[in-house]
Amino acid sequence: MDFELTSEQQAIRETCRDFAREVIAPAAEDLDRNHKFGYDIVRQMGELGLFGLPFAEEAGGAGADFLSLCIAIEEISRADAGVGITLEAAVCLGSAPIYDFGTKEQKERWLPDLLSGRKLWSFGLTEPEAGSDAGATKTRAEARDGKWVINGAKQFITNCGTDISAGVTITAVTGRNGDGPEISALIVPTGTPGYHVLESYRKLGWHSSDTHPLSFEDCEVPAENLLGERGGGYRQFLHTLTGGRIAIAALSVGLAQACLDAALAYAKERRAFGEPISKHQAIQFKLADMAMETEVARTIVYRAAVAYGREGAETTDDVRMLAAMSKLYASEASKRAADNAVQIHGGYGFMEDYPVARYWRDVKVNEIGEGTSEVQRMLIARLLGA
Repeated sequence: MDFELTSEQQAIRETCRDFAREVIAPAAEDLDRNHKFGYDIVRQMGELGLFGLPFAEEAGGAGADFLSLCIAIEEISRADAGVGITLEAAVCLGSAPIYDFGTKEQKERWLPDLLSGRKLWSFGLTEPEAGSDAGATKTRAEARDGKWVINGAKQFITNCGTDISAGVTITAVTGRNGDGPEISALIVPTGTPGYHVLESYRKLGWHSSDTHPLSFEDCEVPAENLLGERGGGYRQFLHTLTGGRIAIAALSVGLAQACLDAALAYAKERRAFGEPISKHQAIQFKLADMAMETEVARTIVYRAAVAYGREGAETTDDVRMLAAMSKLYASEASKRAADNAVQIHGGYGFMEDYPVARYWRDVKVNEIGEGTSEVQRMLIARLLGA
């Protein structure tokens, strides 16, 4: 068992760390305060090849592995989790389903712009009444005259409302399958009549990320916009969410590390009772817990990423278990790290002048998005055979 990164993975880490420190971090406060989407940052991430990292070179990708993507997301998220989720969602939820399940024509049409970062793609699963219970999908798609006619709504959709958003892959009920709904995946390009991107959400965190609800009113797309086989949407999104959960866990590790970095630096500077507060045992214990939990989270995330990246292993029970565990542990560990970072900063931690306030706001959604902590525990228990 080798825990060392390859030279290529090390190079990706160093490149992303330098980019995050030199480009993203100086802009993060302004992006957060003004709820701005970092178009120039996204363009530069595209030039670095980050949007194509885990995809084959013949498809226009960088030919790296899934762990390399997770390392990139971790480092980007240390500077700004909003930018981190932009990358994560664009790759794991946007490009990956088209790459994994698309036809030759679909891949040739969409992937060149997506893997280069020139365009962004979205994934529409969650609905007002169907989040964790994805089988309760209400959006309908009716086959009619060589087209799919879509009616319904999606919510909390990342990367769908930017100037470079190219479209969304949605799940929709296309019929009945035994005793349950037949759920299929459909490609809906931006600008399709009847496809509406509604007003942006007012969010607690991730202010530099683009998030909107969507509606579909007699929205027609060609029959060939079916992604994968009819009725395969449920299986496809389980596959997609497995990788997405590991990537969200990597984002959580980046945030946890950012919290530790900020808390340690502040504790060394802030003096109380005649010495830096880093000398006080109460603070040392918090820092020790943050360091320990961040490293444990990183280890399980990397293990899950390697397992997911093995050909044919993406949706095995072992990989699904690791994905759920990594997402659950890393998201909750990062939340504890943010709590401790704010506590160590004292009153200043409650002020937006210090980045730990942003970290604290950004981190909560990690326990919710792409499967809540409760859902991860249910999945783990089920896979245990409980």
